[in-house]
Amino acid sequence: MLEALFKLREHGTDVKTEVLAGFTTFLTMAYIIFVNPAILSETGMDFNAVFVATCLAAALGSAVMGLVANYPIALAPGMGLNAYFTFSVVKGMGVSWQVALGAVFLSGIIFLVISLFKVREAMVNAIPHSLKLAISAGVGLFLAIIALKNAGIVVAHPATLVTLGNVHDPKVVLAILGFLLILALEYRKVTGGVIIGVMAVTVLAVLLGYQEFKGVFSAPPSIAPTFMQMDLQGALSASLVGVVFVFFFVDLFDTTGTLVGVSHRAGLLDSNGKLPRLKRALMADSTAIVAGAALGTSSCTAYVESAAGTAVGGRTGLTAVVVAILFLVALFLSPLAGAVPAYATAPALCYVAVLMARGLAEINWDDLTESAPAVITAVAMPFTFSIADGIAFGFISYAGLKLLSGRFKDLSPAVVVIAALWVMKFAMF
Repeated sequence: MLEALFKLREHGTDVKTEVLAGFTTFLTMAYIIFVNPAILSETGMDFNAVFVATCLAAALGSAVMGLVANYPIALAPGMGLNAYFTFSVVKGMGVSWQVALGAVFLSGIIFLVISLFKVREAMVNAIPHSLKLAISAGVGLFLAIIALKNAGIVVAHPATLVTLGNVHDPKVVLAILGFLLILALEYRKVTGGVIIGVMAVTVLAVLLGYQEFKGVFSAPPSIAPTFMQMDLQGALSASLVGVVFVFFFVDLFDTTGTLVGVSHRAGLLDSNGKLPRLKRALMADSTAIVAGAALGTSSCTAYVESAAGTAVGGRTGLTAVVVAILFLVALFLSPLAGAVPAYATAPALCYVAVLMARGLAEINWDDLTESAPAVITAVAMPFTFSIADGIAFGFISYAGLKLLSGRFKDLSPAVVVIAALWVMKFAMF
């Protein structure tokens, strides 16, 4: 049955290898079951319900990716998108988390539609490469400032806006040690280095008396506080159009980049360098977004950590199905998730920030009309504390600079339209 479903021999793999790959991928991304509830609970959402929603959305998305698209790529609520949900939309705009979930749901519907009608390729190709890189890096920097704030390393200051926190605080020290441990483990290619770092800080916090330990296993908590709580009517208001667009836009490029990158490393691209069964893979992602919003979590996306599984031989959807099963098993770990403090997840966020920021190295720094908008995009996100504003400034500056420099031919109609829409948004709201 497994051979018929996943074509194991055709892909040069076997059940044992795929199961090992699934375990490897899960260990590298399991931090999300602790980090996602910690971030979303700051909106007022129930921590335990978000924990369940995170596990279920990841399980569903990964299972669909494996069974329908037959790719060894796992899905889960995306880092960066959860931060945008919490800090930019709910806290920044003052809307309820129910309305924000509605915006996520609508972005998933749009993603589903463009996946069916092959609009995705045209949209992705129309966006300048430098802005794609900058958006990824900017989201990383945004995660970094959130992590530094949660760890107490960076604090508010009335004169300088931000300043160094109390480095004598044991919690700050634990966060720094956790970050260094994660870096060392990842450098040494230790499987599950991120989750090991998070759990090491948590264990130390418990032993030192800074955190209460309530056990490891229990029956899954109730998902009722977040299940089907999205407010679609509120999300359809004019002020939320930009929010829906950002959820859709960021996830579109995140998913596409991850699918291509991981598949390339695994040798799964066809002779033309394209992804076979791309529509099915995108359908899996959009399904996970819609289902995740209904369950009570921010947007799901393909995880680049899936490359860890392909590195040990994962080549088919069986790898993703194993990940899905492990996320279901993780439902019984809610006491452990509740024991993880914010300063223990902060090192994981900083590590993700390091990975995402490396895209800046690929920007053409010799062309100011490319590099300047890229820097504006990346820097604006953490300093305005808004992913949406960073994207807006990036498109507006890119289009404006190209026009003033006489580089009209570099501008695609899509970029001009997007820049104009952001200008209208700032002018009207």
